[in-house]
Amino acid sequence: MAAKTVTVTDEFTSAVSAPRLFKALILDSDNLIPQIAPQAIKNVEILQGDGVPGTIKQINFAPGSEFKYMKHRIDALDEENMSYNYTLIEGDPLMDKLEKISYEMKFENGDDGGSKGKSGSTYYTKEGVEIKEEEIKAGKEKAAGFFKAVEAYLLAKPDAYV
Repeated sequence: MAAKTVTVTDEFTSAVSAPRLFKALILDSDNLIPQIAPQAIKNVEILQGDGVPGTIKQINFAPGSEFKYMKHRIDALDEENMSYNYTLIEGDPLMDKLEKISYEMKFENGDDGGSKGKSGSTYYTKEGVEIKEEEIKAGKEKAAGFFKAVEAYLLAKPDAYV
């Protein structure tokens, strides 16, 4: 069985404005996520680069977590159009089944002062490996948890990331 790709796309909405959500969730997530979810993320280290495409970050999970670490490479960052692409290139979430996972996110202003957006994930399996829908769903649920935590933080602190 050859290696294959599986792509999943989602749309999301939030009561938080797109610029605030993009700043918090994308531009400052290395600082914010460990603060608001210390039970999940211990810290984020920049291994190479300075936040532009090509930058490699290592996300270290909190002690007792199912995973120890993962490494991301920033592929594209467009602040003006509020889009962000990155690839998970190494770490425990790949489960010895995946070569990598590529992510794309795009934020837009919503009609009500909030935001809407699209996200896509492409899973690149190793040769001879098949990934199950439940495994993809579990990863998406963890990512959604971080999104909801950041959204709740921003709703509780209307002056943050303005």
